[in-house]
Amino acid sequence: MIGMSAVIGYFEMLHLIDVSRFNLIYTIWIDRVICCFKRSITSKGFAVMSDKVFDFLVFIGRFQPFHLGHLSVVRAGLHQAKHLIVLCGSAHQPRTTRNPWTFQERESMIRGSTRDVDQDRLHVLPLMDIMYNDESWVRNVQSTVNGIVTSRHGVPHRSPKIGLIGHSKDESSFYLNLFPQWDSVNVENCQGISATAVREKILNGEVNNQRNGVDNSTLNQSEVLTLLPAAVQEAVEIFSASESFCDVKQEYEFIAKYKKSWSVAPYTPTFVTVDAIVVQSGHVLMVERKARPGKGLLALPGGFVDGQETLMNACIRELREETRLKIPVPVLKGSVKSQHVFDDPYRSSRGRTITHAFYIELEPSKELPRVKGGDDAKYAMWVPLADLDPARIYEDHYFIIQYMTGL
Repeated sequence: MIGMSAVIGYFEMLHLIDVSRFNLIYTIWIDRVICCFKRSITSKGFAVMSDKVFDFLVFIGRFQPFHLGHLSVVRAGLHQAKHLIVLCGSAHQPRTTRNPWTFQERESMIRGSTRDVDQDRLHVLPLMDIMYNDESWVRNVQSTVNGIVTSRHGVPHRSPKIGLIGHSKDESSFYLNLFPQWDSVNVENCQGISATAVREKILNGEVNNQRNGVDNSTLNQSEVLTLLPAAVQEAVEIFSASESFCDVKQEYEFIAKYKKSWSVAPYTPTFVTVDAIVVQSGHVLMVERKARPGKGLLALPGGFVDGQETLMNACIRELREETRLKIPVPVLKGSVKSQHVFDDPYRSSRGRTITHAFYIELEPSKELPRVKGGDDAKYAMWVPLADLDPARIYEDHYFIIQYMTGL
């Protein structure tokens, strides 16, 4: 193929054109072609990367479920950044009334609601909660984001511009202040949608929740579905016919009935419980819960404090009732290494529950003491610390073990 410079040289030799004028006309023509190309691909839904303010924007949430408010943030993020990183919190946990959908299900909701042309710029990743240790959680966010940035930022001589995107809906959005090194982009809450109200409506069909001036309690279930992207509506309908949904719904109904039993109290009660972290030879003593809430999940031995007993006595009593551990009480009390209070407001679905945990470290032995489930426990067992799976553990007990043992 003959190059442009050869053509110009040929006509110059024949004195048929003014080379300088031709170059000017050619340059103007090329500029117009590029401008038209930019307008064309933008109108067809393609992104012009040079117009993006950020290289990466980060959107953190639980998305239980992913609704139109979340989608508006995703769209704003893709409009302003070359890449949008969506971190799904509360990953690797059992299904609960607060977190009915797994990470994989939420990722499918998010991607199913996003245009095909944007899929390569959208990165959806799991983010595990680390209760009682904000520093570790922040480090996890930073390392996850850094991994995407390292693999996707193609300009080594220029530092990437990173920002956080979201809306300051309530106290759960405190994380927006935990990353001062990143710019913050605030997006208005679309229609004042509350995921809590939507979730409760799906589980129960009746919601008493009002936020940001929008009363979601007046919505019927079909109206609630209109607050969800089409892909999420379909996912919710499929989920509603599943065994997993039936289990979560039964849990929800149990908790609603439980709360109703003290609804006539003059003020919302705060419950006090105790939990025992008994460790021996790299194993922790756990029980399988026999009843709701958390039926079938592993938990620490523990329970409610009686009115006439101390915290330590309550802990030893619950430990022996639920595990039939035969170690003498004086030995157990003498093996207590530390005690700590765990009071995350959302740690228990039953209501405001503050637990006092006792770390009991027994002398190493080649043979672990025999245990047997009793009272509220179906089974009792020794679990190797390395085998603990947060997706099978009740409430915040995994994080209590992590905190108390230094895992």
